[in-house]
Amino acid sequence: MATKRSYGEACRFAHALDLVGERWALLVVRELLLGPKRFTDLRTGLPNASTNILAERLRELEQGGVLRKRRLPPPAGTSVYELTEWGRELEPVVTQLGAWGARSPFPPDTTTIGPDSIVLALRSLFDPGAAGEAGTTFEVRLGEDVFRVVVSPPVPGAGAGATEASVEVVRGPAEERDGAIETDPGTLAALLTGRLPLDQALKGGVAEIEGGKRAAARFLRLFPMPEPCPVGDIAA
Repeated sequence: MATKRSYGEACRFAHALDLVGERWALLVVRELLLGPKRFTDLRTGLPNASTNILAERLRELEQGGVLRKRRLPPPAGTSVYELTEWGRELEPVVTQLGAWGARSPFPPDTTTIGPDSIVLALRSLFDPGAAGEAGTTFEVRLGEDVFRVVVSPPVPGAGAGATEASVEVVRGPAEERDGAIETDPGTLAALLTGRLPLDQALKGGVAEIEGGKRAAARFLRLFPMPEPCPVGDIAA
């Protein structure tokens, strides 16, 4: 299946772009990576997408097998959109594309960012080497959106039995946690990039923490921003 506009090639990459290359398509996928959403939730997460365009993208992605529309049972009685199993395979694509974009020598000229976007960025920014030998569970509260970030420690061993530290981001609160941070998406982005020191955010009242400042600072250090690509490399 192809969208209205097709590259008309048998190339698998071109076919993938036929499916998810239209404007807003991959951002719809991003918004659904952490679970199903109603149309109104998607509109909130993608405020710059018109209602007609968003509806068109959802229809195309459903026809392409990337997502499906499902009616919730009573008493909810509303419809939600969710990724298919095949659609969920786009998660590493979105994560790696985000990691690549983070190295742009020309950062975005806006600081606007949504809750799902900044939380998913934690996956691409995560530095296993900074996790040490201990795991941690942190709750991130961004207005009405609450997420739990679980860092699993590395598993020592030889060969395939050894694994490095990993991170999992899930929508919903953490019953047991080492700490929590409550702020807004833009402030969290500023904390991660270093534009806003944690002490200043706490003193200014734009962020609140639970579990102590040391735990919060350690949590933020798990997600260092990569060095941007030097402009000289582009010129060369």
